[in-house]
Amino acid sequence: MGTQINQPAPDFALPDLEGRLHRLRDYRGHIVVVDFWSAECPISRDYDAFFSEFAERFGPQGVVVLAVDSNTYEDEHVLHEAVRTRDLNFPVLRDEGNKVADLYGAETTPHVFVVDREGRLRYRGHVDDRSWQQKHPTMNYLEAVIQALLAGEEPPVQERPPFGCTINRGWDL
Repeated sequence: MGTQINQPAPDFALPDLEGRLHRLRDYRGHIVVVDFWSAECPISRDYDAFFSEFAERFGPQGVVVLAVDSNTYEDEHVLHEAVRTRDLNFPVLRDEGNKVADLYGAETTPHVFVVDREGRLRYRGHVDDRSWQQKHPTMNYLEAVIQALLAGEEPPVQERPPFGCTINRGWDL
């Protein structure tokens, strides 16, 4: 299940694709969107342009996007190629062994977690209300949560079921 809403988000330290270490605690004072991401999931790929635009729009207001790849079978070449061809403007962090995905209870890509300026988990779930049946969103949960936090208000929603590809964890045979 992972961390409870309004409780301190678990700290983590993960390398990006260039080897720089990113610690959640280093972003204290910012609002952090942790997006469990995949290079190979078509649903995650469909959100890449959204997250790039989101990072550009909200970055100047102190919002940081960190993509976390926890998929066991996505190698470095696949990750570098995805970042290059999709022109991502946010770091992709490598979660070897799915430790951070397990810590947060991440199930899918995408599966977003919003951490407020004080380091508390304020939202977890899907970006918006898209589904297999509903191809075009009518409500963007992530933007509503970010707008509320930036305004010093309580988020209008705290949790929604995630929607995407299952995170591929390794098999112990």
